[in-house]
Amino acid sequence: MDRMTDHSAHQASPGSGAIPGPTAADALAAHRAARPAVAEQASIIDWRRKMSDHIAYALLVYTALQIFVTVGALKSHGGSLLPYFALVILVVAIIPACRRFEARWNRLSDEQAQDPELVRYYRRDRLALWLLAIGLPLTLTALFKGLALAFAKGAG
Repeated sequence: MDRMTDHSAHQASPGSGAIPGPTAADALAAHRAARPAVAEQASIIDWRRKMSDHIAYALLVYTALQIFVTVGALKSHGGSLLPYFALVILVVAIIPACRRFEARWNRLSDEQAQDPELVRYYRRDRLALWLLAIGLPLTLTALFKGLALAFAKGAG
């Protein structure tokens, strides 16, 4: 007997007339028998859902970067309107890009959405999405900080 079923708490008490229930070993065997079915379901890829998840996470990262980087620029440049302009451009730029990514992957049929041949296109779009989500706020804020410095030196 294994350690789980050998323990006295898992044995029917003598004279109780109780029928012992399934043991831990029985439960483990049933779990292992069901595992291949679960593994098959887990291996089914839905590119639409995966891309949608990445878009959602990228928007969260984009928003956080936009808030912290732009707020830092707003604090450092006092009364300049350039950081506000950068904020508007950042908001306007990301929405159409994310809609395009989402639309491209949502056009897939159920069969196409599970085609492993699409992994190359998925990785390409995922990389472009994350470069856009991380790079756009940092690049535009750096550009507008540079312009603000250039205008400040030119005016002074």
